[in-house]
Amino acid sequence: MIKKGVITAAGLGTRLLSVTKAQPKEMLPVFAKCRDGSVCMKPIVQLVFEDLYNIGIRDFCFVVGRGQRTIREHFTPDFSYLSILDKRGKNGLAKELESFHEMVRRSNIVWVNQPEPKGFGEAVMRAEEFVQDESFLIHAGDNFFVSKSRDHLTRLLDAANSLHPDAVFLVQEVKDPKSYGVVEATGGTNGLVHVKRLVEKPQSPASNLAIMPGYVFQPRIFDVLKETKPGYGGELQLTDGIQGMVDLGLAVYGILVDSDSVRLDVGSPDLFMEAQAVSYRWASEHKMPVEQVQSHAFQISKTA
Repeated sequence: MIKKGVITAAGLGTRLLSVTKAQPKEMLPVFAKCRDGSVCMKPIVQLVFEDLYNIGIRDFCFVVGRGQRTIREHFTPDFSYLSILDKRGKNGLAKELESFHEMVRRSNIVWVNQPEPKGFGEAVMRAEEFVQDESFLIHAGDNFFVSKSRDHLTRLLDAANSLHPDAVFLVQEVKDPKSYGVVEATGGTNGLVHVKRLVEKPQSPASNLAIMPGYVFQPRIFDVLKETKPGYGGELQLTDGIQGMVDLGLAVYGILVDSDSVRLDVGSPDLFMEAQAVSYRWASEHKMPVEQVQSHAFQISKTA
């Protein structure tokens, strides 16, 4: 049973300057459906936290960098602010914020600092003391999947709990895999693939199967990462660490994300614009087919 979750939020967000000079990109807002059916906005890292909370995670480790104060303040309940909202008649928003505060109150949260961004793999290593000898789930704080009943996460946990692999992570077919970690795999029965090879941001991708930022690892990943040399961009890449596990003959699997799931990514201006469009349509017209949601976002990006 996976009990611990790690959320990484330590990147510089240089592609989104100057808005990310004073706040981390993980605090950028996207649209969401509130409990009363209205549309509200939440930082994308809050959506990630709420998803992990709703699948049963209660012990959290946030790996944060230079913008850590903003995130920590957001995850600090402020009941006086709720009182102000109530007095001003903002009852729906107050209840939404109160629900988030209750999730935070019921969770154990540890904050770990990554003073200098040295790669996703190095950020994962920062959580070793928190994880200790347990399997754990890790999720990037700047990506969020809109899926029915959090299907992508429940399938990820089901695979981890039933197969007990050394590593299992989300994968998805993409049109242009050059900007992703790319997977070569076999199988595909019930959405499960056996990973044979991984390459970070290859110039000539061997497949269109890209790594998505949701993983479950056994603690052995830390030993492998310590032996992994810096790779793409001179940083310690988690993709290279997973390849190290494959080279050792360890069990590494991928879970195919269903085609009806939509990924929100705020890592660059064009992706942030798309995330805004997709999340708004999803929050305001939740029953709209995903194909129409994505088409709407594409039309906005074409005319912007």
